[in-house]
Amino acid sequence: MARTTPGVTRRRILDEAVHLFATRGYDATSVADIQAACGLNPGSGALYKHFPSKAALLEAAVHDNLTRLTTHTAETADPHLPDDPREALRVLADVVWTFMAADRDLIRLMIREFTGFPELFERMWQGVVATVYRRGTEWITTLRDQGRTPVTDPEATAAVLVASLTYYPILDVLIGHTPGDLAPDRFLAAWLDSSVAALDLRDRGPIR
Repeated sequence: MARTTPGVTRRRILDEAVHLFATRGYDATSVADIQAACGLNPGSGALYKHFPSKAALLEAAVHDNLTRLTTHTAETADPHLPDDPREALRVLADVVWTFMAADRDLIRLMIREFTGFPELFERMWQGVVATVYRRGTEWITTLRDQGRTPVTDPEATAAVLVASLTYYPILDVLIGHTPGDLAPDRFLAAWLDSSVAALDLRDRGPIR
């Protein structure tokens, strides 16, 4: 495990690197920039005592955040959703938005630098985002099998519902605006209404 200079924690180095990569871009951020942001002498090369390269630092940052977010997603994407469909949808929405809000810099970095590090970010996708899509698919499949919804393609329906949720925080992260400049409570209320209508659950009662 890499050791850190006294007063500069490994977490701080990773967080400062992710922030700079996300705001300036990976190529435009130098090792000296990261060292300066951490309070290290920019010309000392001290960061190399902790990470062998800038690419290794990026990989460590994504890995650390992926581990944290995967653990959180696994804990919050509990298989025992509320019986009331609208409340179950609210829980799923909370899982998605909590994940997206957990590290805005990492989300921005993933979008901005994906083409340069596809395998690295693919692991993040499979470890976190795909879990949420899978959970939504399983839930809608259960509703269909119980005769609670006439949806014929649970996987595609889950993809549409989750994608519409992720668009809100992604737009906010990228340009500082939300769809229609709506506050989150208004967007969520409308999303819940449209999701319930799309699943045709309005008069079907709780899941048993």
